[in-house]
Amino acid sequence: MPAFVLPILIVTHVTLAIALFVPSLLLPFTQRRRVRSGQSDAPGRFVRTLGWLQAKGSLPLGIGLGLSGLGLVAILGAAVLRQPWLLVALGIYAIDLGLAYFVQRPAVKRLAGESVAGGSTYDDRAVTARGRRQRYLSYLMAGLIGTIGLLMSTKPALW
Repeated sequence: MPAFVLPILIVTHVTLAIALFVPSLLLPFTQRRRVRSGQSDAPGRFVRTLGWLQAKGSLPLGIGLGLSGLGLVAILGAAVLRQPWLLVALGIYAIDLGLAYFVQRPAVKRLAGESVAGGSTYDDRAVTARGRRQRYLSYLMAGLIGTIGLLMSTKPALW
């Protein structure tokens, strides 16, 4: 196998891993109340792209991530899967993925619908509080991703 394949595969794998989480991390920060003076602003191109990526891009990104991970294992050998730092990083990634898919994604979708809907039943304080909770969850998820990056860059001997 050519020597240039490994760096390309690593860059592809890391890019796909980050792209899978970017919508869940950033969308809560875009959901500030968009209703001003009774008129709702249409979301910008960036927010629409994040929404599309979360709705339609998760499956292709996940498949690409899995395939690139299998490619890395094929090149580096199965012994890499016995590294404690990698096992911890994969566990953290699974937790982060679960938070993104089962908690953050549905909540942000609900929040987007509430902040655009407005109307007489619209409770600005409740929507603001829910948005704040989602942003705190984004901070937690970003911290978990940072921990994964730290583990992968330092490769500590954990046990």
